[in-house]
Amino acid sequence: MFQPTHLLLMKTIDAYHFEGKRALVRVDFNVPLNEKFEITDDTRIQATLPTIRKILADGGSCILMSHLGRPKDGPTEKYSLKHLVNPLSVILGVPVKFADDCIGVSALEQADALQPGEILLLENLRFYKEEEKGDVAFAEKLAQLGDVWVNDAWYSPSCPCLYGSDWSVFRRPYLRLCYASRVR
Repeated sequence: MFQPTHLLLMKTIDAYHFEGKRALVRVDFNVPLNEKFEITDDTRIQATLPTIRKILADGGSCILMSHLGRPKDGPTEKYSLKHLVNPLSVILGVPVKFADDCIGVSALEQADALQPGEILLLENLRFYKEEEKGDVAFAEKLAQLGDVWVNDAWYSPSCPCLYGSDWSVFRRPYLRLCYASRVR
């Protein structure tokens, strides 16, 4: 059983070296898209770049998770994060891989296969109603994808599934919490 005493809380990501770690990074990519699914304002993406680059520069890999919009009935094309893959690849200068789900076998296999310097974008967290409910089972499934959790979505108080849950139930004794700390 995972004990809360194993949880290492850090004030900033500067205090952690990500070499060989898969960082599960909560970002706010809830960006506006036009009718062609093109990003019309990438301010929120730009705000995450220092965090992503720090993890990659340390020799880690990034598993990015976000929501987009407020889908009501599960997966829909309009709210898919797949529309962000190409723009993110251009902005970051590295190919961004995409998992067509945020949990499950496929997402886990893709996360496990990540090499240092690689980035995986998970599908929209809000395709699961559990995301907004702070569902511990859902959070545990997400936690299986990474070694370290980084919150870089300060302006997005969503995802209670991760930072509103009782972390003591997780069975990942090496999961650590880091907080990206920048003034926005």
